[in-house]
Amino acid sequence: MPRLFTGLDVPESMADDLSRLQGGLGSARWIDPEDFHITLRFIGDVGERVANDIADMLYAVRKRPLEVTLTGLGSFGGDKPHTLYIAVKPSPPLMELQAEHERIMRRVGMPPETRKFTPHVTLARLGRNARSRDVADWIALRGLFMSRTFLVPEFALFSAKESVGGGPYLVEETYPLAA
Repeated sequence: MPRLFTGLDVPESMADDLSRLQGGLGSARWIDPEDFHITLRFIGDVGERVANDIADMLYAVRKRPLEVTLTGLGSFGGDKPHTLYIAVKPSPPLMELQAEHERIMRRVGMPPETRKFTPHVTLARLGRNARSRDVADWIALRGLFMSRTFLVPEFALFSAKESVGGGPYLVEETYPLAA
């Protein structure tokens, strides 16, 4: 039973740049740069038939290539931080692509995603002992993050090994963006 999600790959040169931000926080489990991505829709563990239906239906997506802009550093979890990330500007084309993926998942019988889509690239998962002050200091020390933009010509269907999170991820199929 594969664990699936759809997403956008981060180009290798951009991933190399982002990886230079990693380090210096003891509670962090850093994501390998080759696993950097922007999740569009988490699907979860599904049977082979549903996985095949999803893979086939994603070919119907007709969107133009889009620009993605990375805007800064942040963390999820508030007083109990659990994730360090690079924020992604929620542009209309990106939000429309994500909404199309949500519609496809609903058509194959998946329950609706309950979390608001917050586009980002995960840099690290944080341990339970992560302190919000340490995370804030880590972000502040890297606060001069320069915005970066890259073109996305395709999206992918990824699978993940069952784990706590953070990869390794395997691209099962890629889908070109072309109207």
